[in-house]
Amino acid sequence: MKRSSGILVHPTSFPSRYGIGDLGAGAYEFIDFLKDANQKIWQILPLGPTSFGDSPYQGFSTFAGNPYLISPDLMLKEGYLREADLHDIPAFSTVKVDYGPVIAYKMALMRRAYDNFKSIGKEEQKRAFSEFVEENARWLNDFSLFLAAKNYFIEHRRYDYDTPVFNEYREKNLKLLTESQIKDNFYGAVWSTWPEPLAGREETSMREWREKLADDIEFYQFLQYEFFRQWGLLRRYANKSDISIIGDIPIFVAMDSSDVWARKELFQLDSNGYPLAVAGVPPDYFSETGQLWGNPLYFWPAHKREHYAWWVSRINSALKLVDILRIDHFRGFESYWSVPYGEKTAVNGKWVKGPGVDLFETMGALPIIAEDLGVITEEVAALRDNAGFPGMRVLQFAFGSDNENKFLPHNFETTKTVVYTGTHDNNTTHGWYTGEASEEERDYFRRYMNISGDNAAWDMIRLAFSSTADCAVAPIQDVMDLGAEHRMNTPGQAEGNWRFRYTREMLTSKMADGLRYFSAMYNR
Repeated sequence: MKRSSGILVHPTSFPSRYGIGDLGAGAYEFIDFLKDANQKIWQILPLGPTSFGDSPYQGFSTFAGNPYLISPDLMLKEGYLREADLHDIPAFSTVKVDYGPVIAYKMALMRRAYDNFKSIGKEEQKRAFSEFVEENARWLNDFSLFLAAKNYFIEHRRYDYDTPVFNEYREKNLKLLTESQIKDNFYGAVWSTWPEPLAGREETSMREWREKLADDIEFYQFLQYEFFRQWGLLRRYANKSDISIIGDIPIFVAMDSSDVWARKELFQLDSNGYPLAVAGVPPDYFSETGQLWGNPLYFWPAHKREHYAWWVSRINSALKLVDILRIDHFRGFESYWSVPYGEKTAVNGKWVKGPGVDLFETMGALPIIAEDLGVITEEVAALRDNAGFPGMRVLQFAFGSDNENKFLPHNFETTKTVVYTGTHDNNTTHGWYTGEASEEERDYFRRYMNISGDNAAWDMIRLAFSSTADCAVAPIQDVMDLGAEHRMNTPGQAEGNWRFRYTREMLTSKMADGLRYFSAMYNR
């Protein structure tokens, strides 16, 4: 990786008038800012369709794109919407995403765009749509049926409490789930609550539901077509400005996803479709009881039998959208934390061996960054190095022990490293320094750089840029010197995450000047 630097910000954070950042003007303005600041990297979070909880790390599909990122303004230019369709935009917050109202508004708008596409769409647009559906049938057919069925059952169960179907499901699952989980699963239409023939993907049932939900299926296909069209335009704009995009995929997929429903044999599930064990991490910096993610674990022998075809397809699909790919929780390929299904915390898990180098030998050389934070053993480091992937260093972790701390820049083992002031899981640097760091950490921080600490965020950016790491990245909140209330995610906290947004005036030319100055000084 060439010596470079850039900014971490997810598209949901961009300015827009629709309550959530999208792939429209705010995204292009950010690319222009990066170019003006002489930055070469834009890092994002996973682009998949988010499920309940709104986390980009828990999506309905690992292959699909997030329809909430589709820009209505670009759909207007394409002729799918009219000016009149955009006259009554609610007064959404400009600094926080309120997902409930935003999703309801945007999906209604998207449905209108789809109806217009069907009735007045141009022949070349419909031809391009048909080609997209055909080229992506491998995952798109399952995903579109999955979403159509899910939303069908959500709608039809909305006001039907204590039905025979619900009571049967409840009785069947009382020993496995809490009352709250039973209701969340059933009324959220998790695929395992569907009629057994459909949940089990019986051929006759699949054909019947495809016919029954044909219009909804095409609607979700249209949203994917438009997402990929808009993202393709934006990526080309970034690349034309000599800006590379670092994408992100979680190692695990959500239980309630088209991935698990379509390929159950690739996961550790019982005969009823429930996980035998789920993913998480043991107690660490972020949580005394660990993190119980709840994702189903892979049944690696099945993957090996098909020469890891699903993983090869997943990585190749992701790299069609971005230039470099960060794999979250890379250590899970060496050993993963397996927690028995039904546990309330991640404490009672155990380490189980993953596929190791066998997986990556199948894939060959790839532009991948290994997220190697947390409990990293010699075996994990060896897997990362044998695969030839750069690892990560987070400067907020550097000042909590002594001068041998591996996150301190003088201890970086190799230039083949990506250094961050903080990540989406960290506090902002301003919030870390003023409220989270101990006095000992703050003292070491000040002495290490011979500074006052009055401008901690930019001092940390300077430390990252000056390091020997090939790539240095700062979250946009640090560039803006924002406090803890603007952090993107708090691990272990169920609500209030992924909401951060900024307004146009918050990203200033002075910030571009500062980044450009650091890049010139430190040869980035």
